[in-house]
Amino acid sequence: MSEADAAEADVVGASWGKTNRDDVQGGRTTKKTYRVSVAEEAALKVKAQRYGISVARLVVESALSREGESHTDRQALIQELAQVRTLLSRVSSNINQIARHANTTGEFPADAAASVAAMRQLMLRIDTTVRGVSGP
Repeated sequence: MSEADAAEADVVGASWGKTNRDDVQGGRTTKKTYRVSVAEEAALKVKAQRYGISVARLVVESALSREGESHTDRQALIQELAQVRTLLSRVSSNINQIARHANTTGEFPADAAASVAAMRQLMLRIDTTVRGVSGP
């Protein structure tokens, strides 16, 4: 197994809730030490804790990722988009039921405002997610 394959295997483990990287055949013989500021260390710890992984794993994933984001970042984004998709489906169904009722009876249901508000909140969440993917 090449070092690149081993690194990729380590990154894949993050999606299964592992906090540390897998052992690799032959072990890891190189140790690197880097200096960071107190603020940088705090930011690394917060981000690692948010993803449930170690700081070392976060640093390695980030450094070895192709686009400056880790596998864990992508997994979190995939989960967020899946949740948004589910919510969108539910809210769309509610809006369709409201429209059907309004077209059939000529009345606009009193609880329709809540569904419209939920749709607006969902749109804001989608916008925030898209901005997060788009970067600065």
